[in-house]
Amino acid sequence: MLKEVERWLNTRSWSVADRPLHGIMSAKRASGSTVSVVLPALNEEETVGEIVAVIRDDLMRQVPLVDEIVVVDSGSTDRTSEVAAAAGARVVHRDEILPRIPAVPGKGEVLWRSLLVTSGDIVCFIDADLREFSSDFVSGIVGPLLTEPDVDLVKGMYDRPLAGAAGQGGRVTELMARPLLNMHWPQLAGFVQPLGGEYAARRSLLEQLPFPVGYGVELGMLVDALHLVGLDALAQVDVGERKHRHQDGQALGRMSAAIYRTAQLRLARGHLIRPSLTQFERGEDGFEPRTYSVDTEERPPMAEISEYVKRRAA
Repeated sequence: MLKEVERWLNTRSWSVADRPLHGIMSAKRASGSTVSVVLPALNEEETVGEIVAVIRDDLMRQVPLVDEIVVVDSGSTDRTSEVAAAAGARVVHRDEILPRIPAVPGKGEVLWRSLLVTSGDIVCFIDADLREFSSDFVSGIVGPLLTEPDVDLVKGMYDRPLAGAAGQGGRVTELMARPLLNMHWPQLAGFVQPLGGEYAARRSLLEQLPFPVGYGVELGMLVDALHLVGLDALAQVDVGERKHRHQDGQALGRMSAAIYRTAQLRLARGHLIRPSLTQFERGEDGFEPRTYSVDTEERPPMAEISEYVKRRAA
C-alpha cells in the first residue's frame, strides 16, 4: 500500500464514537451550516418509513442536527411515497425536478436531481433499503464535515453480512471496484466501502461534480473528488453494520458493467466500443441470451445548470 494511503488511513479514518453528538452539534451551531438528508427510493415501502422516522426522532426532535429529509421517488409502483410522507419526509418525484431535461432510470440521476430540491450546505445520501437502521449512519458521516473544515466528502464504512455470514456482502466492491481502484487510482485503495450508498459531502463540492446516471455514481464521485480536492479532503467513518436487501447475481453483473464503464471513461474519455452487457438465463430451450444496455450518460456538474444557478442566486 502507498505510504500516502497508510498516512491517510491514520488521519482520515474514524469511528462514529470519535465524535460525540454534543460536539457535532456545537460545531454545527458555530459554523451555521445546514444539513439535508436525501433518500433515493424505488419500491422501498418496507424500509423507507423506519429510516425516515429514526432520523426525525433522533436527529431532528431530540437534537436539531438534520434540517430536512427529502425522499426522491424514482417511479415506485408500491406505497413508497405514502409511507415516506407519513413518516415525516418531504417526498419529491424524480420527474418533477428539472422537467426540461427528461429523466432516465438510475440512482445517479436521482442523486443529481436532488441537489435542486434540497438546501443544505451539507448533503447526506442514505440508501432507502437499509434494515435495523441507526441514526449513527447520518451523524457519523456528517460529523467530520462539521468539525473538520478541510474535509469535503465522507463515506460510511461498515460490515456487510450476507445470508448471516459476516463480511460476505459487497460482492461488486470486492470483484470489480476494489481491483479497479487499486490498479488505476491507488490513492483511493484505503476506502473500505467505495461503493457504499451512505456518504455526505459539502454542496460546494457536489455541485462541481458530474454524476453518472446509474450505478457508477459512487465510483465516479470518488475518482472525480480525488482529482478536484485531493485525498486529504476525503474521509471515512466506521458506523457499524449495514443490513439491506441483496441483489441476485445477474443484477450484480449489470451493476459491475456500469461501474466498469464509469472507470473506463475516467481512464481515457474515449469511445465506448460496446456499451451493452449480455447475460444468460436458462429457458425452455436451454440458455437464452439477455442483453442489457450499460448506462452511457452522465449529468453535468449542477453548477452548470441554469435553474440551479438562479436558485442559488435568489
